Amino acid sequence: MYNKLFINIIIILTLKCSICLSIREYTKDDILKLREDVREMFQHAYDSYLKYAYPYDELRPLSCDGMDTWGSYSLTLIDTLDMLVIMGNYTEFNRVVDIVLEKQNFDTDINVSVFETNIRIIGGLLSAHLLSYKSGMKLEPGWPCNGPLLRLAEDVAQRLIAAFDTTTGMPYGTINLRSGVPPGETTITCTAGVGTYIIEFGTLSRLTGDPLYEEVAYNALKALYHHKSPIGLVGNHIDVMTGRWTAQDAGIGGGVDSYFEYLVKGAILLERPELMSMFNEARQVIDKYLKKDDWYVWATMLKGHVTLPVFQSLESYWPGVLSLIGESATAMRIIHNYHSVWKQYGFTPEVYNLGTGEASPSRESYPLRPELIESIMYLYRDTRDPILLQMGEDILRSIQHSARTPCGFATIKDVRDHRKEDRMESFFLAETTKYLYLLFDPDNFIHNPGVHGTVINTPNGECIVDMGGYVFNTEAHPIDPTMLYCCHESRQGINVSEVHRIYKILDDEDNIHFMSLIDAIEPEQNTTSYYKDSVYYDDPMNSAKIMDLSQFDHSNAQVVNDIKTESTTGYVNIDGSEREKPENESLGDKLKESITNYYNNTNVNESDKETVPEVSEIVNEKVEVDDIIVPQKVETEKLQPPSSTKTKAAVKMLPQVIQDFLNSDWKSKPKCEPQHMIERIRKEKRYPKHPDTRKYNFLLTPAPTFMQRLAIAGEILNKKQLDL
Repeated sequence: MYNKLFINIIIILTLKCSICLSIREYTKDDILKLREDVREMFQHAYDSYLKYAYPYDELRPLSCDGMDTWGSYSLTLIDTLDMLVIMGNYTEFNRVVDIVLEKQNFDTDINVSVFETNIRIIGGLLSAHLLSYKSGMKLEPGWPCNGPLLRLAEDVAQRLIAAFDTTTGMPYGTINLRSGVPPGETTITCTAGVGTYIIEFGTLSRLTGDPLYEEVAYNALKALYHHKSPIGLVGNHIDVMTGRWTAQDAGIGGGVDSYFEYLVKGAILLERPELMSMFNEARQVIDKYLKKDDWYVWATMLKGHVTLPVFQSLESYWPGVLSLIGESATAMRIIHNYHSVWKQYGFTPEVYNLGTGEASPSRESYPLRPELIESIMYLYRDTRDPILLQMGEDILRSIQHSARTPCGFATIKDVRDHRKEDRMESFFLAETTKYLYLLFDPDNFIHNPGVHGTVINTPNGECIVDMGGYVFNTEAHPIDPTMLYCCHESRQGINVSEVHRIYKILDDEDNIHFMSLIDAIEPEQNTTSYYKDSVYYDDPMNSAKIMDLSQFDHSNAQVVNDIKTESTTGYVNIDGSEREKPENESLGDKLKESITNYYNNTNVNESDKETVPEVSEIVNEKVEVDDIIVPQKVETEKLQPPSSTKTKAAVKMLPQVIQDFLNSDWKSKPKCEPQHMIERIRKEKRYPKHPDTRKYNFLLTPAPTFMQRLAIAGEILNKKQLDL
């Protein structure tokens, strides 16, 4: 008996030692060498796209040409912008941004996926906008609350907004960039297509000051939460007009995946604790009905009965999400399961049958997906376990060996024999290479743990950015959360009807009374609400002085010790020169001063100059607020841009947001009135507030660390995790 026990102990120890010996130890030089291998892989694919495929959406790496897939808008180029910054290729980034700004036009009569356009185009433009200061690019006054890439992203978002104009608030799946929802468009949308907007749209709202985007995205998330089954599961496809589930299989993979991802990341990025609560509720029922021995299956959303015992490659994001909420031990067990499939084939098939242990017929391809390496990168940042580096190297070597072609990298058509398919999706450059690069680049600025930052001056005061804690959207576009707090009073939403009214006033040769209009619509100063008329936020940033970050007591975190300063006031005169911010100067004061100076100092015809009323007369002739909020119906076809000398000068005195709108081709935008939509959402209150929704003060420090934000989102972290 003792001999048998002794033999068993020897066998166990031998197995453990063999496992330990099989884990490679990586030096820093080893890791950096792998990083350079990834850089070469990216460069080969990127150069091939530019040489053979641009301006098409994607590269065909076997044919050595290009094709349009998602929208005929040079998708791969936009999807790749932020990767150039992450790798430090600032010259190429600046060159490509100039190309995008010069040639990109989204006023096209094409139908596009709302979901894909949001995560790839809007996400890519927003990330490039927020990272542009690192490249040495000349920034517009007021950045990051202003800038050409931000305006381009908002232009695309405005074209997508019409998709949300449904009875449930959940969006259609397809939109025409010029005319709105196509006639006869299906009302069936997948769950991910409903719940994957809060990061991009929330970022847009926080940067522009327009609450529309965040509110429609949040309303869609509430709609999904409201329509979950009695046991708490959500299905795969839903009718956005009726709220009826048309595909009732529940899982964490394709068609659902990024909905769960955005609950966690949206809670962290936007500091909305109710989103984390929604995820925690979903996690409980997922573990109860779908989790089987650290695998996840598909089940009926009504009863939880298993329907598909399969693993989908798209599910590989899940361990990364768990690592964000402090569940790395569980995530490590799951990632070992997923990596075992990779080792079996050299790639993960789209669908793997858990019962047979084989790739499912007709679903055996690998389109260079990023989800597995994404989770590996997240887990390595949390645990520093060297086996994760080994997993990452496995993925790198497989792609190098079997997917490379003379013109790029190709989809693996069949993981069983590694036959290739003639397509390289944009996410290979946007995600797969990015997560590999960040895994092997431990000192990249993306990994900043919150110990240094950059102070910039904006129209709203000092702002500290680049403090780490970047939140990636589902297309791996990083968003700097600290920049979302730089734009608290940038601008309010613009009612199109009000702009029509301004047009009509300015079109009158003898009327410069637009000054009264500005006085009437100017928002209250020193307001404490984040958005005008918003019920969701209290904002102490407007009433409390931003404290010096070096004096902030970071509980359980490292002390900030390296803060750089960039000098720009962010305040400009009409001629573009910088000026100091005057005390208590309102928008109306600046406009009155500017128009007075204009008529006193510019070469205006004397006959015109004599007809200009005194500023005091203009101010006294008030326009009733009701006339602005409820304007007369205007036939927009008859409106023409103002053309006289006086009215052109008057336009220049308007807020920049109105100037941008007047100068844009607003008549070609989808026929949807966003202001009416947001007012309807607020009035209907179709979906009750989540029980954990509460008024929530933003942190007084504009640059909280990643772990601090995570803790505030409702997670209890242990000391070991905080020390990491």
